[in-house]
Amino acid sequence: MPKKKVDGRVRTLIENGIKTGTRSLFVIVGDRGKDQVVNLHYMLSKLRVKARPPVLWCYNKELGFSTHKQKRMRQIKKMQQRGVYDSESEDPFQLFVTATKVRWCYYKDSAKVLGQTFGCCVLQDFEAITPNILCRTIETVEGGGIVVMLLKSMTSLRQLYAMTMDVHSRFRTEAHADVVPRFNERFLLSLADCSAALVLDDELNVLPLSKHASSIVPLPAASESSAAAAAFAGDDGEDAELGVVASEAERAARLQELKASLEGTDVVGALAGCTRTVDQARALLTCAEAISEKQLSSTVAVTAGRGRGKSAAMGLSIAAAVGFGYANIFVTAPHPDNLRTVFEFVVRGLKALAFTEHADFEVVASTNPAFNQAPVRVTVNRGHRQTIQYVQPSDATPAALAQAELLVIDEAAAIPLPQVRAMLGPFLVFLSSTTNGYEGTGRSLSLKLVKQLRQQAGSSRGSSASAAAAGSAGVGARSLREVSLEEPIRYAPGDGVESWLYSLLCLNATEAPPLRGALASPSECELFEVDRDALFSYHALAEGFLHQVMALFVSSHYKNSPNDLQMLADSPSQRIFVLLGPVDAGSSALPDVLCAVQISLEGRISSRAARHGLKRGVRSAGDLIPWTLSQQYQDDQLPSLSGARVVRIATHPSAQRMGYGSRAVTLLTDYFSGRVVPLSAPEASDETAAPGRPGGAAAAGSSAGKSGIRSEALAPRTALPPLLVALPDRAPEHLHWLGVSFGLTQDLFGFWHRAGYNPLYVRHTANDLTGEHTCIMLQPLTPELSDATRDALLEADRPLPEAGWCNAFSVDFSRRFASLAATSFRGFPASLVLAVLEAAVDAAADGAEGGPFGPLGPAEAASIFLPHDLARVEAYARSLVDFHLILDLMPALARLVFLRRLPSVRFARLQLAVLVALGLQGKTVDDVASELGAPVASLLALFNKAVRKASAALNLAAAGEEPGDKSAGGSSVAAAAADKAGAAGAPVLPSRVRVVAGRSSSSSSAVPGARAGSGSDSDSDSDGDAQARPSKRAHASSSEAAAEVLRDPELARFAVKGSEEAWKKATAGMTVPKDLSIAVEARSAAGPGSAGKDKKKGKKSRAKKRSRPE
Repeated sequence: MPKKKVDGRVRTLIENGIKTGTRSLFVIVGDRGKDQVVNLHYMLSKLRVKARPPVLWCYNKELGFSTHKQKRMRQIKKMQQRGVYDSESEDPFQLFVTATKVRWCYYKDSAKVLGQTFGCCVLQDFEAITPNILCRTIETVEGGGIVVMLLKSMTSLRQLYAMTMDVHSRFRTEAHADVVPRFNERFLLSLADCSAALVLDDELNVLPLSKHASSIVPLPAASESSAAAAAFAGDDGEDAELGVVASEAERAARLQELKASLEGTDVVGALAGCTRTVDQARALLTCAEAISEKQLSSTVAVTAGRGRGKSAAMGLSIAAAVGFGYANIFVTAPHPDNLRTVFEFVVRGLKALAFTEHADFEVVASTNPAFNQAPVRVTVNRGHRQTIQYVQPSDATPAALAQAELLVIDEAAAIPLPQVRAMLGPFLVFLSSTTNGYEGTGRSLSLKLVKQLRQQAGSSRGSSASAAAAGSAGVGARSLREVSLEEPIRYAPGDGVESWLYSLLCLNATEAPPLRGALASPSECELFEVDRDALFSYHALAEGFLHQVMALFVSSHYKNSPNDLQMLADSPSQRIFVLLGPVDAGSSALPDVLCAVQISLEGRISSRAARHGLKRGVRSAGDLIPWTLSQQYQDDQLPSLSGARVVRIATHPSAQRMGYGSRAVTLLTDYFSGRVVPLSAPEASDETAAPGRPGGAAAAGSSAGKSGIRSEALAPRTALPPLLVALPDRAPEHLHWLGVSFGLTQDLFGFWHRAGYNPLYVRHTANDLTGEHTCIMLQPLTPELSDATRDALLEADRPLPEAGWCNAFSVDFSRRFASLAATSFRGFPASLVLAVLEAAVDAAADGAEGGPFGPLGPAEAASIFLPHDLARVEAYARSLVDFHLILDLMPALARLVFLRRLPSVRFARLQLAVLVALGLQGKTVDDVASELGAPVASLLALFNKAVRKASAALNLAAAGEEPGDKSAGGSSVAAAAADKAGAAGAPVLPSRVRVVAGRSSSSSSAVPGARAGSGSDSDSDSDGDAQARPSKRAHASSSEAAAEVLRDPELARFAVKGSEEAWKKATAGMTVPKDLSIAVEARSAAGPGSAGKDKKKGKKSRAKKRSRPE
């Protein structure tokens, strides 16, 4: 093969990167790009004074060549035997594969390389690359290394604009299938501004896309910065993991001064010599301070960006713990491969402490093939046995960590938040986390867990009593130390590739920019739609506005990742709205964004596809709310309705809780409801004009024929639509509902419910990432349509549901949620369960009289409660029995209350909360008292009052009677129930013990169902109910009591029909046994005096009955 002189700028860029400790980026266009990787790696190896740099080669599914070294050696041996092998004509690429340490990695397994360091990174299969993969792989390259991207042959770089990426299949839905690759255009244009990037063809010719190619000149060989960097990096020349750090002389001097001040200090002084930056040394000192205190309720949180030396600091801190005598140390990470750097610096730290490998400690590698021989344990045997053991996050249970003294969680941002929270126990905990958020939960960790620990540390610091109480719980009151690393270690500060990557993916937009003007009233603010063609055009103003919007999303939401940026740019169903204050027409500055809203259009799924999905239990990508609700309610018509899901809503941190978020939601609802009056003929949405978008596939094809790739220069498009579009200037999509899906919390639920949204779904299990239950809330829309619009929708086969179509789903959800409160949602706060139930029942009722389920009837009451059940409830209401006697009845009774089957009863809020906790959720009294912060006696008093009201209403419902006064709040109901029960105050119930009837007496009556022992002349009931009276009033009372008894369905079939005369006529001429008593009343032979005494005695008894407290 003839040799060709390579452009000197390629070698100069690599050499400058080695001198300054920064990385270089090369984009090779052509099918033979992999052959040029060999030449670039050869240049890198010759220019560096270290060993051959290791290579990370990432691909999608197929490499296109064999990497099996043994197979290659067998082929060479066969060729030598045949005499056809020529070592000089050996394929350079095969020699590269054989002689270089290469880590082959699928894109799907790129998370396993977190925390590792390589000298070269190769990314092939460009169509499979995502922003998350870019972050994970590029950040593993050390200073002085190179990053190579391989593209296929193309006649014009504009073809990348229309390239179909693999991730686009997730963005397409049945109603929105046209994807516009805006992200690729912005990615390619950003390469032109990267000072450390060169775009080459497969012959290493520099393409004119790189604006800085002409300014690449060799740096001075003996500059002061390089001399300081050489002194700073050490003289061993073997620090491949840390890389070469080009730091200013001041930073090197400060580090040397810090190391000198620690000389002579046990443990810490020796380990400080292994640090490479001041930030890393301070992190080591903070961890060593927590270790030396030996208080097993401390947490040290180390947060930083990629390449700042967090893992190295954790490894040195573990070595410090060994030096201080800690015996049981556990280390966890998403994958053992992530801990290679940690264990490497554990070994370095132990050697710095004069430990000898194989004599004082041993490193054990995993035998699991999936762990790739990663180290998983270090055993120290000097003095006493000490162990450093890796444990998987799923196995880090309290039982497994029972003997732990120190737990180190590396790359905690990539571990689900509930697992991280569950790991915190009565031992020292070190947290190491990346805060850029590309792992998906980085912001979740920093915003939630660290905030919670900070609050607990502050409360425990203020109250020693609370600290002692929380300390007994293990994870309650923990002292917190926070360390942030800013200075990079893996590469030098000011790295061009890092600046390009952070700008491209908005990774540096972690905090919202401060507001420049005064805050306007929410009523004066207006909502604008953002045109995405203009937003992702890579113009300077558009870039500033994009970073401002992304900063709001990152600072206000915990589920952000770089992949969300690509979805926001390319997905055809996404829309962005911003809330702005009054804008000065003469100002050229970007307006302050007070609130940003991202929505996703969903629905419009054909009935055939919906039935197919329900039948087979499958669902396509996208359309979260339609597919979830149709599966939950088994309704194949719901997916055909069109709607919009609010993906994110973010308010500026300086304007939160001031009404701007509510104002944005209100304006969004008015817009899609058709209540925004257009000022002129509105234009179509940005998606309608997407196929003819300038700069797309058509422009790429026409450009390819005019000029070749070697003379093509790309620039941002000039013909762009306005960035901000007022809502009256753009026609809205016809929607049937607006929805939202979020992790259920009290604050978020209250916000969306006040905005008019009603709950329709709560996930039974908690989310793996956040530990929260997903909640879906919906607001049905009733847009005002003209006759022409209605006819057009019907012709287009678009459904027009009737008003109130959502009420039936609310009815179903109310029943389900009330039934699941004791199982799936038992861990919810009672106030949250109460809020969800009330919102669902209100939506189900929708103004209907008597509630959505109607009042409870006698037949249904009899099927739920037996007469003796009602007696138990009545007894507890009168404080005659303990509350444990009715716990089995409380779920049914509470369900009737909260489904509003007893509409005549009104409860206080605290009474409802107690009913929810004890009745629906089945919590203990102690748990409820701890949750509500009230004494047990007070809660039981509230519970008794609530049961008293419910019992009175239940008795009336069972009797089929209406309450006397609904406005009395249950007082008249209770009085009516008391009157109904009789003067004695206790209802007469039949005994379930069957006894043989005794001989009747002239002074006693054998009333069917009377209690045993109440028929004796000498026995007088204290309440006077069983004593015979020779008066008509006594006769009426006895008949009424007998009629009341016979209402029992079990005794109704034994009732004697007819009157007394009919009974005598039927038994005429028959011998009736004297043991059988058939009389229904008994007349006393006492005189008038005794009757008067009995009457007075009855009055006293009734007066005493009324005076009894309820």
